[in-house]
Amino acid sequence: MSAAEAPVPERGEPVLGPVRPGGLLDVLGVASVVLDTTGRIVLWSPQAEELFGYSAGEALGRFAARLMVQEQHWELVGKLFADVMRTGQSWAGGFPVRHKDGSTRLVEFRNMRLLDDRGEVYALGLAADQSTVRRLEQDVALSERMVKQSPIGYAVLDTGLRYVSVNPALEKINGVPAADHVGRTLREVLPLLNSEPMLADARRVLDTGVPVIDNTLVGRTPADPDEDHTWAHSLYRLEDAMGNVLGVAVTVVDITEQHRAALQAEAARNRLAVIADASTRIGTTLELDRTACELAEVAVPELADVAAVDLLDSVVEGRPSTLGPSEAAVIRALAVRPQDGSDAVRAADPPGLIARYAPDRLVTECVRSGEAVLVPQVKDADLPLIARSAEAADLLGRAGLHSYLAVPLIARGEVLGALDLKRTRNPEPFGEDDVVLARELAARAAVQIDNARWYQNARNTALTLQRSLLPSSPPVTTALEVASRYQPAGATSEVGGDWFDVIPLEGGKTALVVGDVMGSGINAAATMGRLRTATTTLAALDLDPARLLEHLDKTTSDLDHSIATCVYAVHDPHLRQCRIANAGHLPPARVRQGRPPELLDLPTGVPLGVGGVQFSTVTVDFEPGDELVFYTDGLVETRCHSLDERLDFLLSLLDDPARPLEETCDLLLRTLHHPDNHDDVALLIARAQHLPQ
Repeated sequence: MSAAEAPVPERGEPVLGPVRPGGLLDVLGVASVVLDTTGRIVLWSPQAEELFGYSAGEALGRFAARLMVQEQHWELVGKLFADVMRTGQSWAGGFPVRHKDGSTRLVEFRNMRLLDDRGEVYALGLAADQSTVRRLEQDVALSERMVKQSPIGYAVLDTGLRYVSVNPALEKINGVPAADHVGRTLREVLPLLNSEPMLADARRVLDTGVPVIDNTLVGRTPADPDEDHTWAHSLYRLEDAMGNVLGVAVTVVDITEQHRAALQAEAARNRLAVIADASTRIGTTLELDRTACELAEVAVPELADVAAVDLLDSVVEGRPSTLGPSEAAVIRALAVRPQDGSDAVRAADPPGLIARYAPDRLVTECVRSGEAVLVPQVKDADLPLIARSAEAADLLGRAGLHSYLAVPLIARGEVLGALDLKRTRNPEPFGEDDVVLARELAARAAVQIDNARWYQNARNTALTLQRSLLPSSPPVTTALEVASRYQPAGATSEVGGDWFDVIPLEGGKTALVVGDVMGSGINAAATMGRLRTATTTLAALDLDPARLLEHLDKTTSDLDHSIATCVYAVHDPHLRQCRIANAGHLPPARVRQGRPPELLDLPTGVPLGVGGVQFSTVTVDFEPGDELVFYTDGLVETRCHSLDERLDFLLSLLDDPARPLEETCDLLLRTLHHPDNHDDVALLIARAQHLPQ
């Protein structure tokens, strides 16, 4: 049976069981000697044999003084013996004793008178080696002083884990007098404390003898019932000299301040980690909505349970963002996280919605002042100031909103909007450390959001310009059926300079053109508009396609060193032919009934703007029912396939000459335009028609 499992007596009952070696008397080696009234030895213990060197046979019946005391001390010993026997008063002290080996040893004595049931008187002497006694006294005194004067709490528990003793430091830590500890368990003394971890440690120490060092315990004691404290406790098993288990010694140190400092340091490390994470996760694209979502995703759950990113609508539109004291804030919601359908999320404005917040709302105050707004403990009266409407306030109340924080998004001295943070599940209220972290996140994200906003505005401007320069719909001609598509580059890419056009000419002829200005942005769109205008003007002169490209080449050279590719074709329905010239562009595809689709074999030519190279015109048959497919490189180019593979794939999709042209356009864009290709696409398909009789 282990020490922890040994039976524990009820309080006040004696401990029954076999006598075990290892007690204090065994450490002292106390010898017992009994003398009769004449001073002769009548009883002699084994410890006396060890202490004085004489066996019982050598000692019994002899005068004790003559056996153990030097002659010069006989008179003193006789007087002391007579006093004990006559008065019954005990005597104690140290006395030099002669050992059998002839040496003299100092022995500590306790002498007293004994009386048996027949009225006989005897003298009992208890003796121990004085050096052993003094050493033990010193050890006890030192231990007692150390324990009582130590600032560390100290306790001894018996094998039943009941208090045996505590020092003054532990009295102060627990706020319970020492007398109220003794005989009681840890649970009984400290009912406010979750003591099971410490008790489990104590049981394990009793069983194994392996000490427990500096385990932590958090809780409250009567010394400070309103505040959590943190203690480090160490436990080791107490054993006597023979290895018998006596109990457990416990040391307790209040490390509340150190623990708080460690928590603060850990919180600081976590803040740095969040900021470092934000640096890599926010601003991965120049897409405004995506950048706002990245900010919200970093804030949840590290900082809040629900995060919303809102911009002033005027900022999104590129107008000044200043608000007067009585002005409402018109806000466009960009992102909400997490979107889990909770009441707190449903209370937020859905992304894309434009909402009006009254002048007294906290988010309005935040964007008007450019300062953080913190409500550590949200009360019912605060909900209408946080929510946009009464319905939203009711939802926030049902969601358990208990802490609120809004920090402004400021970039280049302008308030763009606010990062709105709410806690519903995290029980801790927002504090100053959270405000510092939220400000840092908002400051870093605001620059990225501002970049995305300006880029998006510039891109929208360029896209609007480009769309205004392209034909809204190809003109209807009697000789051709035409379908077209223009697809701008992805939201994170700049607008390109792709264009197409269908130009009616005299004599029932039609000019078809597809081009691509190298570069992107407003400059590319503007160059495209100039080339389209020039092409339309030159086409009216009914020039040969090669001759027209030569004029366009000169025009392009004058446009700030711009370069463009272009295919120009003129369809003559009477001759059932197309005359085509190419300026560095991908070849058109021809689709005919009963024949496989093919890429026209045209001289590639050089791009417009290079100059000094002549262009060639090629005439190809173009019967009613035939199709010509013009396209820009954004349709077919990818990073992971060769151009030949992609052109073969294009031809494989043109397997049905009877398919409606609109369906063919959709099929090609849906199938060929690769997500990795951030380039715009111009697509033009023309099918020859029978002329009316």
